[in-house]
Amino acid sequence: MATSSRLRRTINRWANPAEEEARDLRRTYASSAEVTIADAPDRTPVQLRGRLRTVTLRPRGGVPALEAELYDGTGTLTLIWLGRRRIAGIGPGRAIEVSGRIGEHDGQRVLYNPRYELL
Repeated sequence: MATSSRLRRTINRWANPAEEEARDLRRTYASSAEVTIADAPDRTPVQLRGRLRTVTLRPRGGVPALEAELYDGTGTLTLIWLGRRRIAGIGPGRAIEVSGRIGEHDGQRVLYNPRYELL
């Protein structure tokens, strides 16, 4: 019986790599952070950890803006650095800790010009 449940868990990991990644990220970042992205309050200073999924240059109102999606296994948050075309060390897959105040733009939770530390 134990062998079949172990086999089932292994098959589930292969079938759902995104869920396995989320579990690993929750284990790594959510346990070490004071608050998770899913639980982080808006308009209050927060400190969050996670992994960058995407990094995109997306101008806003004629001003360059570097946009990144932070994921910690519990939720995602868009990070936006206004006036920046690139930042050394900021790239997809990079672990990072950010701090600032979460706001909302077009129905999406964002953190503008966050302080950051590469992990």
